[in-house]
Amino acid sequence: MGDYRQHLRRLAVHDDALVKAIAADGSAFATSVIDERTAALARVAATVAVDAATASFQHAVAVALAAGATSEEVVAILEAVAPVTGASRVVQCAPKVALALGYDVDAALERRDA
Repeated sequence: MGDYRQHLRRLAVHDDALVKAIAADGSAFATSVIDERTAALARVAATVAVDAATASFQHAVAVALAAGATSEEVVAILEAVAPVTGASRVVQCAPKVALALGYDVDAALERRDA
């Protein structure tokens, strides 16, 4: 049960091998503790938190959907991070998430105004 403590120690001292492994594709520890779908949804949340580029949203959402997440769960993740990221970040990222889900919210809003 001490594995999480070891990982925290290694992260705290910037263990190069661990940091490189995590940056490349996540960690073996994460995939042994949480399933692929949960990890992918966490990455979507992180993508919102840093207001990543549209291409990053497309990749994160595609990975989440491929791992079994639903469009509804992706949107729920967007909303779930609002208390941490702030509502303005969620509003700013909503069109990027929508595009990643195949929905052009800006075009839909324009049609509605016409």
